[in-house]
Amino acid sequence: MLRLRSCILTHLLSSPSASPGPSLRRLLSAAGAAPAVSTNPSFAVEDYLVDTCGLTRTQALKASTKLSNLKSSTKPDAVVAFLAGLDLSSADIAAVVAKNPRLLCASVERSLAPAIVELTGLGLSRSDIARFFLLAGVSLRLRSIVSKLQYFLPLLGGSSENLLQALKYSSYLLTSDIERVIKPNVALLQECGIGGHDIVRLCKRANWILGINPQRLPAIVEWAEGLGVPRGSGMFIEALQAVAFLSDEKIAVRAEYLKKTFRWSDAETRIAISKAPILLTKSKDILQSKSKFLISEAGLEPAYIAHRPILLKYSLGSRSRPRYYVVNFLKANGLIDLDRDYYNTVTIKEKVFVEKYICPHKEAAPHLAEDYAAACRGEVPTRFRFA
Repeated sequence: MLRLRSCILTHLLSSPSASPGPSLRRLLSAAGAAPAVSTNPSFAVEDYLVDTCGLTRTQALKASTKLSNLKSSTKPDAVVAFLAGLDLSSADIAAVVAKNPRLLCASVERSLAPAIVELTGLGLSRSDIARFFLLAGVSLRLRSIVSKLQYFLPLLGGSSENLLQALKYSSYLLTSDIERVIKPNVALLQECGIGGHDIVRLCKRANWILGINPQRLPAIVEWAEGLGVPRGSGMFIEALQAVAFLSDEKIAVRAEYLKKTFRWSDAETRIAISKAPILLTKSKDILQSKSKFLISEAGLEPAYIAHRPILLKYSLGSRSRPRYYVVNFLKANGLIDLDRDYYNTVTIKEKVFVEKYICPHKEAAPHLAEDYAAACRGEVPTRFRFA
């Protein structure tokens, strides 16, 4: 044991990238602090998970089914001490164990500690490694996971932050076959102009895509292009997300519903979908309510909406309708120009909207901020009602 610790420490301390990594001396000494105990016939896994690891009773009951061969606290104590040495809080350790109970059976010296050396060698800092354990859960095949990270890091621009962001939304990346699944999909996406930070964005918005059957992805790419969204455009990721689980027939049906609901021509329907493909995934009720508000209440022309379909992405209750009420109130009371464009009032950030349309009118309309807040809660204040 002492010899192994010495080798690990020598490796870590001699590595030029070791400085930001965790102190293996502290991790191993903490992990080794647990006494070597023999099998304890009275050892209760479920109680240990609750009392020592911080799991809820429900989580512990579920996790214990994966630890039926665990007969003492020797290894779990070492693992818990090791995780604590990574500066994971009690709540963090509970989250890691709940995600992957089998981690408690890992050998600190043969598996966890050497993997920390390799993670540090990849340029991950102490806080990065802690986040990695939280995001990935980390299986007992930790050493093989490290080899996968060696592939993903350069793919994601060499940024550990990009890597952790991708894993946050697509933890399956660590279990997928790199050669047969990930690489073919990445190659096709790169042909579509998607790479680097865009891969991270894709993992966030369509976290299934890198791990999908490589034989399916070409068809999805073709469907996305069929919406009028060119490869390499900023909207192509959204197009992939929109058509991934829709057949040609369903796409046609949903496009026809958009056309009827917003009173668009065929050309206007194509324009709207090409600018906002995600409209194909919206429910009929949501689309119907937005059509009723934008056309019947706000008085917008169908063609105006078709060329600005981003208006249909915003929340009706907390953004579109409350801002319309404010602007309409200000216009009716002569506080702003009548030709103020609706699109510009909805698309600006909340902070900018408040600074531009609420704050300047505190004296002339002292209740405006209060009424706006009420409108965002779904109410319609009396002052916002016009015959």
